[in-house]
Amino acid sequence: MHTASKALLMSALLVAACAPQKPGTPSPRIATPPEVRALWVVRSTLDHPDSIRSMVARAHENGFNTLIVQVRGRGDAFYNARWEPRAESIVKDAKFDPLALTIEEAHRHGIAVHAWLNTTFLANMDNPPTDPRHIYHLRPDLIAVPYKLARELYSVDPRDPQFRAKILEYSKGARDHVEGVYMSPAAPETKEHVYSIWMDVLEHYDVDGINFDYVRYPAPDYDYSRVSLDRFRLSLLPQLTDDERARFAALESDPLVYADSFPSRYNDFRRAQVTELVERIYYGVKKRNPNVIVSADVFANAKDAYENRFQDWPSWLRRGFLDVAALMAYSPNTQIFREQIRVAVEAGGRDHIWAGIGAYRQPADSTVAKIRAAREIGAGGIVLFSYNSAVRKSEFNPDADYLQRVMKAAFQEAQIRKFR
Repeated sequence: MHTASKALLMSALLVAACAPQKPGTPSPRIATPPEVRALWVVRSTLDHPDSIRSMVARAHENGFNTLIVQVRGRGDAFYNARWEPRAESIVKDAKFDPLALTIEEAHRHGIAVHAWLNTTFLANMDNPPTDPRHIYHLRPDLIAVPYKLARELYSVDPRDPQFRAKILEYSKGARDHVEGVYMSPAAPETKEHVYSIWMDVLEHYDVDGINFDYVRYPAPDYDYSRVSLDRFRLSLLPQLTDDERARFAALESDPLVYADSFPSRYNDFRRAQVTELVERIYYGVKKRNPNVIVSADVFANAKDAYENRFQDWPSWLRRGFLDVAALMAYSPNTQIFREQIRVAVEAGGRDHIWAGIGAYRQPADSTVAKIRAAREIGAGGIVLFSYNSAVRKSEFNPDADYLQRVMKAAFQEAQIRKFR
């Protein structure tokens, strides 16, 4: 067995000691409402039982019927996970299970809970994980590599600390388009790891849905890791003529020769890696429970998503292995928002599109205008990003009453009937 695989197995056995047992009498799952009114809840809210109870109470009081709670942020877990370590903010209280408590409280109020899992986003660039069981340390060979470092790192042992140090250094200089360290979607073991995480949540918690986030590449200049380049070469060679294979064989000292020579095919290859992961997980979920909703947070501009993130979400809907695309239509401009939602609804269908609104970057009345626009167009629901920004004072929320203002203007029965 490969040394890295042994390390991953040993870590899994250690973490598995904390794996939960599914309750004998599970909470009843919540049926999807005619209009989904959801909140994305960032993981810091899950740090303490009191903040969870307060979050559920506020959602209930203000007319929200769905919570999308971030339980995998940076390769860590805000639940009792089998495959990954607990998040540092909850590691001291082994009895505290944020996801279980959220489900218990929310279901008691008739609110659906969707487990939000960051898919390929692995670590922050400024504060990388310190837990030795974290996959960042166990499997550095699964880390995505930027183009500018590809030649330099191709022959470097990923276990060499300089391998990760170089990627972190590059990331810090690319903050304009990269959030941190990512896993390589092209690595089969990345797909296996992510699949195992999803099934672990599904098999041990009575979630109403599971939500992909960061189900994409960070940018066009990723991933040029050894595993990705090698797998592309192997997939490409059978498509070449004998003369082409002979010509390129003489150039293989350059690890980028195939990716550089066939850029369009390399883009298709990268796109296929993300699509394969989504498809496999979707069918894994439906095999275990066909009633669980599988959603993905996607770039609202489908062209940008397709060309620059290799996230082909319209085809996922069309081919039937995604239930809902939650568009991150965060522009404060209502006309831009309206057009993005219109195009998505036309492409995916009403029941398959939730309109994601960037509440953190606009006042409540602008969010209300977008809720009304989404209803007029026929989206199946709306999601505000985020609960956290809506309950703290800010430039756009001076009295920390954002949810109340949205509820009064958009969720009263009279307001809803105008658009139904």
